[in-house]
Amino acid sequence: MKVPTKDLAIIACGALSVDLSRALAALGVDCDLHPLPPVLHNRPERIANAVEEQILRLRPDYRQLAIGYADCGTYGALDELCERYSLVRLPGQHCYDLLAGPPRIEALLAEEPGTYFLTDFLVAAFDRLVWQELGLDRHPQLHGDYFGNYRRVVWLASQRTTELEEAANRAAYRLGLPLDIVDIMDIMDIVDITHGSSLMAYTSGILHP
Repeated sequence: MKVPTKDLAIIACGALSVDLSRALAALGVDCDLHPLPPVLHNRPERIANAVEEQILRLRPDYRQLAIGYADCGTYGALDELCERYSLVRLPGQHCYDLLAGPPRIEALLAEEPGTYFLTDFLVAAFDRLVWQELGLDRHPQLHGDYFGNYRRVVWLASQRTTELEEAANRAAYRLGLPLDIVDIMDIMDIVDITHGSSLMAYTSGILHP
């Protein structure tokens, strides 16, 4: 039986991995981050299987694993993996909770349940990860199937630049939805106050399993 020689690996959402890596480093978590393809953002039903494949691949090499996803539309499938393999995941229903804080996300959804969220990463990669990946560049008739229940786009903007703002407006225009821009803190500022300790709770679960 192979003996693990490395300490910690985190299997993370590719759309969140850069921010998560910066936050964990600032909190003193030494780990290897293994991001999954960001396109899984569009296919949450595939996330749990993809995560489990990585668990089985990495487990022989690492003494400890963790999951860098919230529930993220898996409807408890990631929780089942966490229970089965004794792992921790990011708290909350959405990975957006890490960036904006659960109370703010809950308030935005209560205000308009049909909210489609974009982060800086998703704004910058919208054409490739959303429009082209969903086939809307080739089959525009599918627009209503994917986005017919949405009523607005909310960009959670931590690095608000002219270039990103133009990209966010283009994305909203393509979706045929109004754009609201919600300014949020950079991840390093979030580390300083750990909005409601959710990030600290996750870190504690990793460091003290």
